[in-house]
Amino acid sequence: MAGRNAVILMNLGGPGKVEEIEPFLFNLFCDPDIFHIPIGQKLFAGIISKLRSGKVAKQYESIGGGSPIAELTEKQRVALAEELKDYDVDVYTAMRYWHPLTKNIAAEVEKGNYEKIILLPLYPHYSIVTVGSSVNEWFRHYKGKKEKVKIVKSYFDNPEYHHAVSAKIDETILKFPRNERESLFILFSAHSTPQSVINKGDPYQKEIIASVDSIMKLRGNSNCYGISYQSKVGPVKWLKPSTEDFIKKLGEEGIKSLLVVPISFVSDHLETLFELGIEYRNTALQSGIKNYEVMNALNDSPQFIEALKNIVVKEL
Repeated sequence: MAGRNAVILMNLGGPGKVEEIEPFLFNLFCDPDIFHIPIGQKLFAGIISKLRSGKVAKQYESIGGGSPIAELTEKQRVALAEELKDYDVDVYTAMRYWHPLTKNIAAEVEKGNYEKIILLPLYPHYSIVTVGSSVNEWFRHYKGKKEKVKIVKSYFDNPEYHHAVSAKIDETILKFPRNERESLFILFSAHSTPQSVINKGDPYQKEIIASVDSIMKLRGNSNCYGISYQSKVGPVKWLKPSTEDFIKKLGEEGIKSLLVVPISFVSDHLETLFELGIEYRNTALQSGIKNYEVMNALNDSPQFIEALKNIVVKEL
């Protein structure tokens, strides 16, 4: 492998079948970058993962029994490797909470005599609970020369990323009745995070807002739009407005056609397929919204893969 480079696509991972849900949740609740419990964190994680696994299992069953994120990330990896075939690059996938686990990939990559190792999180916007957690986990296990490792912290301002999202919006708008396309409302839904994290200077919310504004500027501000946050867990204060509350408010205001864009997700998983696709669809219909569509995540969209390729080439 002398003279070659490595690219590590980092994502959260997900249970592929029902029996993997509880251990997946255990790994999630053990993450000190999200749930910092000085004493007894594994005990806490064991209790919470057992309590939540039944409810979460029903959600996964409604989307086919497991998360598609491993399969989708593998498609992204293969597509990116093909785009980088002229650059002496090996592309790996490292998942934070499920297989292939970061610790195993770090050990494998460490054995290779790579000149550069590029950590490329599949999160366009930086947060300590996503990108930061994935990078911290890498360095807990990677024992090679740290100077070889280059980190792509975010690409929220990348024009090619903006074009990829805009193209997906165009594709989804075609699902609406022709006479509703210009008047529909576009709601960009991002994964929420505790407000305390933002108060400490985490740039996540600012980067979400900047991305959305750039995408809509690219589109000539073609539609009215807003930003909301989903997937809150626990009793502490998280970013607002919640996607559910925003949808209810739009219904009260007489909006009849709503396009939801999962802005912080580049791979479809439980939050896009169940929460947005099923749970909030019911909320929208009950709120008087007649036409409701959720944009597919970027997944292995050629424009998104091209954006990732150019990010890597720039780092090389």
